[in-house]
Amino acid sequence: MDDEFEDYQDVLSQDGILLKQAPSTYMSFINTIGTLYVWESIENEGSTTKKRFLEWKPNDVTVDSDVQDQEWAVVNTVQKRVRTLSGNLPPDYYNRLKNLKIGFDDIKSFRIANNSRLLTFFDGASEVMCSFLFQHGNCEYLVGVLKSFLKLGPSRRDKHLFVVYDANSPEYQELTKTFAALDLKNDSSLWTMFKNIKEHPYEGSMEAFSKVTNYVYRSVDLGDADLLPQDDLNRSLSEIDESITQSGGDYEVVQKLPQLPKRKDFPRCRPVTEEQWNAQFNYEGQLEDVESLKVMIFRGGISPSIRREAWKFLLDYYPWNSTATDRQKLVGNRSDEYYVMKLQWKSFTKTQEDNFSDFAQRKSLIEKDVNRTDRNLDFYAGDNNFNLQTLNDILMTYVMYNFDLGYVQGMSDLLSPILMLLETEYESFWCFVGFMKKLISNFDIDQAGMKEQLGNLFTLLSFVDPGLASYLESHDCANMFFCFRWLLVWFKRELSNDEVLRFWEVLWTGYPCQNFHLLVAVAILEHERHAMIENGYGFTEILKHINELNGNLDMSVMLNKAEGIFYQIKEADHLTDNIRFILGLPILGIQNAADSHESSPFDSPDVSSTGTNGTQPRCSVENVRISPDEMSFDRSINSNFL
Repeated sequence: MDDEFEDYQDVLSQDGILLKQAPSTYMSFINTIGTLYVWESIENEGSTTKKRFLEWKPNDVTVDSDVQDQEWAVVNTVQKRVRTLSGNLPPDYYNRLKNLKIGFDDIKSFRIANNSRLLTFFDGASEVMCSFLFQHGNCEYLVGVLKSFLKLGPSRRDKHLFVVYDANSPEYQELTKTFAALDLKNDSSLWTMFKNIKEHPYEGSMEAFSKVTNYVYRSVDLGDADLLPQDDLNRSLSEIDESITQSGGDYEVVQKLPQLPKRKDFPRCRPVTEEQWNAQFNYEGQLEDVESLKVMIFRGGISPSIRREAWKFLLDYYPWNSTATDRQKLVGNRSDEYYVMKLQWKSFTKTQEDNFSDFAQRKSLIEKDVNRTDRNLDFYAGDNNFNLQTLNDILMTYVMYNFDLGYVQGMSDLLSPILMLLETEYESFWCFVGFMKKLISNFDIDQAGMKEQLGNLFTLLSFVDPGLASYLESHDCANMFFCFRWLLVWFKRELSNDEVLRFWEVLWTGYPCQNFHLLVAVAILEHERHAMIENGYGFTEILKHINELNGNLDMSVMLNKAEGIFYQIKEADHLTDNIRFILGLPILGIQNAADSHESSPFDSPDVSSTGTNGTQPRCSVENVRISPDEMSFDRSINSNFL
């Protein structure tokens, strides 16, 4: 780094990034998880340019052995995130740390692949510089940052390839023609005019609007004067803003926070009945309209009489497009595969276990967790309970199925309701596998997935309720750690067993957006804001208050309110790309984002229309093949929660 820059600031950081391709110096780090940063230089006085670069740092993690027996294990990372990077470092600083560093000036193009999860950078010779796989989301947010700093354009041959243009390229010249057409002439008084605003805000603003109007509409009469100097064009109006707020003039400029649209009501529907479920299958036993069925499940859940079969579809035990014959064949294969894996660990000798420390540690942890999982329920109550042994065996078999992950505390909570519903051991195992595929990032050893979710939760809360977010930040609670248990096991400890079943099956549909469970968390926090703020709660008090909500949450109301928040966010004029990224909405300015966004029944005109009573007719989705009479609303909602 040049000496003219004292330090660098962190513009972006993203965890869970897998290094897939790199120069030979970094070959030992291929397929290693790390954190990706975008750094921007902070100039010294007198400097006029900024330097930016990408940096990938491998994660080195250790697990504290003394916390393994705690209910929720804590994972400490050896590498701590540093928000500023000191300058004047030794030339080999980055080489010694084995951090991969790429200057923005060296990037000539990049390509997005694998549903926006794989990002590959190229140098001037079209050779691969490096490639990153985004494990906990996609690269669209990073691409948005790149687009704000680089002059980019899609390749004519490949819409997924973005080319970086320099100022001398014909393509860049085309981009600048639009600005040149404005023909803003050199006027030495123009910048002086802006400065006058700080002393006389009203008069200065009117003068500014007048002059700009003259430039736009009367430019043909101004002759061939030179264009406005680039230095003036590039000056930030922020310094004027700052001057206005600090001046002692006659006018006070008050910044008004953007307002969200009015929140609409989304009452829950009745559960999908057995008759409605059976009507969705054709003569081959194949579901004809999967998305409409998912919408129906999201609206009201599933009746207990069909839940056992429906969960096998929701948890990918049965493929959605399978026929009855396909499912019969699948059952036999899945049963055989399960018991082969179970036999592998069952046949271990004592000597093998003694020589296999990882296996022995996981076996011990599973035994401890199983003995304290849902023992208050009749299904798991009492000593020598056969169901507890089955729970233990399924978790042990999962260790053989996914030994890289093995077992992490909290998994027994996710398996317990599945086994209680299905009762069959091998079916419960495969449905648990499907559930784990949805939540596997929750159990990363470096907790990158959980950190990202907690950060996203605070971002959403800041957008929906800035006042509450500001309160939490001022009380050192912005890390949202008090919501850790909510997100880890999807509110399993906060709801009754019956409510957990309904809540999970609604979330498994994937509607109405990605990370809908975070909006549920926002809805709960928003409801509890008065208690937290009025009582001046700090972290300890908030954690205690959150834990006391156990058994006092109305699941139907939570979903009602969270869906209202989603459409409130979606319709907001100030919706940012960061929020879009979290909720899985198309990112503005990225060409292939709209192409990859699948259409949804939630985007139909019926969904956005408002009924005469101000509520959304949520059960009249055009694509749902069911009569309105059969889809009556369940109005029994605890209005006090709202």
